[in-house]
Order: sequence, then C-alpha cells, then structure tokens
Amino acid sequence: MSKVLQIIKIACPKSELRLNLTLQCGQSFRWREVKPGSGEWRGVVANRVWTLSQDETHLFCQPHASSEDSRPVCKTSKNTKWKKSGKSMAPLQPEIDMSQEKVEAIFRNYFQLDVCLMKLYTVWAEADDNFASVSSKFPGIRMLNQNPVENLFSFICSSNNNIQRISMMVEHLCEMYGSPVATVEGKMWYSFPTIPVLAGAGVEDALRTKGFGYRAKFIHKTAQMIMEKGGEAWLHSLRSLPYPECRSQLMTLHGVGAKVSDCICLMSMSHLEAIPVDTHVFQIAARDYLPHLRTRKTVTDKVYLEIGKHFRTIFGDHAGWAHSVLFSADLKKFKALKSLDSCAKKVKYV
Repeated sequence: MSKVLQIIKIACPKSELRLNLTLQCGQSFRWREVKPGSGEWRGVVANRVWTLSQDETHLFCQPHASSEDSRPVCKTSKNTKWKKSGKSMAPLQPEIDMSQEKVEAIFRNYFQLDVCLMKLYTVWAEADDNFASVSSKFPGIRMLNQNPVENLFSFICSSNNNIQRISMMVEHLCEMYGSPVATVEGKMWYSFPTIPVLAGAGVEDALRTKGFGYRAKFIHKTAQMIMEKGGEAWLHSLRSLPYPECRSQLMTLHGVGAKVSDCICLMSMSHLEAIPVDTHVFQIAARDYLPHLRTRKTVTDKVYLEIGKHFRTIFGDHAGWAHSVLFSADLKKFKALKSLDSCAKKVKYV
C-alpha cells in the first residue's frame, strides 16, 4: 500500500475542466475511475500515481508515494543529511517535493489551464450553431498536454480499434515493459515504457502473444526508427517545428498515418489547430458541416484535408480543441448527456 501524500487543491471551476469528460474522451488511455460514479480518477502523470477529483470550484490532486520515494540512498555528498540508526548513521531520503507550487505546475501544464476555455466556447458557439447546440451539455472538455512517447505509442494502438481495447493494450505495454511506480489499493501501477525498451529484441513477438496483431510490428519498428533518428530527444525536438513539418516528420514512422500524426501534433506537440480525422469525425463532418461528403464511403487524402481546413476556418487557432468537444458529444458513452432535456439550463459563457 503506497503512502498517501498531502492533497493539493487548485482553483479550477468545472466550466474550465470536467474530469469525467476530458479523461474519457479518447485522448489518454490510462485513467481509471476509482469506483463507478465516485468522481475520483486515478492515473500516472510525471511518473507518479495521482488520484484526482473536483467540486464546482476546485481540482483536488492526491499524489501517492512512488517506488522511488522508498529506494535506499546509495550515493552521498557533503550535503547529505544523516539520521541515527542504532549506533550507526544512515542517510536520509531526499525530501519529496509535492508542494502546492510543484503540483500546481504539473497539472496546469497537463490540463493546459492557462487557456481560458469559457472564452473559447463563447467564440466557437458564436461561429457555429451546431457547436452552440451541444456545448452547454459538454462543458470543460480540454486537450491534455501529454508526453509524446506515451501519446505516440498509445495512438499506434488505436488503429482500427475502440477506446476500451486501446486501453487494454496500453495497460499491457506498461505491465510488460514499464517500471513499477506505486501500488495503490492493491494495484501496481507502471510507468510507460521507454523507447529503447520498445526497440529491443523480441518485443514484436511478445506483443503478438498479447493480441496486438499487426500493431506489434508498428510499435517495435517505430521504436527502432526513433532510436536511429536520435531517440526520445528527436521526438521532443519536433515540437519546435511548424505544424506541417512536424506532421510530415511523424508520418515517416512505421504505422503512423495522417490521423495518428494529427493526434500527436494536437495532444503532445502544441499544434492546437491539428484535426485528427477518423471515420467518426468524417461522419460528423458529413452530417453537420459538409453535406456533399455524404455520398463518399472512404476518407481519401483530399477529403481528410478538406475536413481539417473547414474546421480550422470555423474554429480558428484552437480548432483541435473544438473538434474534441464535437467528437465527445457524439460518443455513445456520453449519449445520456446529449439527450438531457433541451430546456435544461444552459451554461453561460463570459
């Protein structure tokens, strides 16, 4: 059982962040609700297990002590603090920095809380009647700012897949190739695997035995390609490239097509205008925005680019965020929210 550290409270109204919508809408696949309906969500951020919850005005972040916190100290320096242990002296563990400032910095970055979502909702609702019709029932959907390694390999698993199965595959990746982070309420949580580990011998065969199918080769080959290009540093360096170049570089990787590339651009490369177009988004576009696409049966390169351009024209620089709200509003798991009485009180955006 991991030690529970101090719960940190961050000012953040639900209109700016809804955990149940943001963490379940297909951006990240490692968050779990502690108990159905509890409103508590557990996952790994910054190599630590957290339990998150919220009320109408605040986000509550509960860190759990990690395996690193209890690891014996081996190296010492002149600044090392010591404690008495019988007649001998033992080095003290470094103090764990889970201060208000540290935790708030982690989650302001992860949830991109410096972006005022209510103002964006207002702009989008004024620009698009369809957005206005669904946004009051789907407030607080933010884009996560994710680690590009986890984001990339998670979305390689997304090819021809559903959220539940993607989550299972990502869990297998972590259990097989990650490192223990913490045990919380009897469950061991693992870090996401590093690129060198995923590039190692035997990975493809091992993943195939776990039901990854052709995605096993994509994962292994992509990890090897990234190592050849310079490792994780190369992947992080793509953040400095303009959107078209970043997208093109990602598409040189094995198993990374236009949609996966745009997911990574949007969710971990800070290209907030990127529009990932899968079959679901194509259906939304054809039904609500581009009726001439209703006769099309497949998403060609031309159609893909047309949908992205159209959404960017309507929603501007944060088009990818608006797209995520529309995508979430169309998910079956959130159908109950969409079918609420249309006379229900609407959220007022200011």
